[in-house]
Amino acid sequence: MKKTLLVSVILGCCIATSAQAATVLGFKVGGDYWYADTNGTFADKGQPQQDVNYNSSAQGSYWVALEHPIPFIPNVKIRENSLDQKGGISNANFNFNGYDFKTNVTTYADLSNTDFVLYYEILDNDIVSVDLGAAYKLMNGAFRVQDAGHPEEKDIDSGIIMGYASGEVGIPGIGLFGFADLMVGASESSVYDYAVGLGWEFDGVTVDTRVRVGYREFLFDVSNFSGVSADTTFKGYFAGVEIDF
Repeated sequence: MKKTLLVSVILGCCIATSAQAATVLGFKVGGDYWYADTNGTFADKGQPQQDVNYNSSAQGSYWVALEHPIPFIPNVKIRENSLDQKGGISNANFNFNGYDFKTNVTTYADLSNTDFVLYYEILDNDIVSVDLGAAYKLMNGAFRVQDAGHPEEKDIDSGIIMGYASGEVGIPGIGLFGFADLMVGASESSVYDYAVGLGWEFDGVTVDTRVRVGYREFLFDVSNFSGVSADTTFKGYFAGVEIDF
C-alpha cells in the first residue's frame, strides 16, 4: 500500500509540473535487439528454488509512444518485451506443479511482458529531458519443466505496478546523447527493469531517426507470483533504432 501511494505522489508531482510538456503532437516507434545472459532460480510457491543452467540468446523489445501538448493528461507508451530462455537442471529431484522430477530436465523461462506507461515530460529541451510517471508491467509468459516424457507448465500472467523514470542528456549540434530508463516495482519491490546507453539522432525532413546502443537488465525476483517463486535475471547489451514522427 505504501509503495502504491508513492507512485501516486510521483504522478501528482508530475501533473503539477506538466507545463513543461511537449508543445506539439509526437509519435514514436522503435525496437531493440538484445543479446541477454540469463541466470536464476524458480520453484512452486513455498518450495526450495532450483538453480537453472540457462543458455544465452537474442531477445527483443519494440514500442510505440504518443506525446501531446494537452495539460494534465499523461503521454502514453506501450512496449512489448520478448524474453524467452531455455535451460536445464542436472540430476533433478524436486516437485513442480504436482509432479516429481527425478532426472535431468529441460526448463523454459518465458518472462515475456508488456509495459503500459503513463508519463509526464518534466523537462524537454535540446540539452536535458526528464520523464516521470507510472507503469503496469503485464506478464504473459510461463515456467515449463520437462523430462524424457512428461512436461509441466505454470503460467506467469499477473501484473506489476511500477514507478517509471527516463532521462536524456544531449550535446547540441552533433546529435549525440546519453540516456537512462528505469522501472521499479511498487507492488513487487524486488522487480526492476533498467537500461543505460548512448544514442545518435539524425534529423530528417519529416521524421527523425535515433540509433541506440546500451546495456539492459531485467530482474524478476518474486516469492508468490502466479503461484511461483523465482529470482531470474536477463541482462546484456542491446542495439536499436527509434523513429520520431
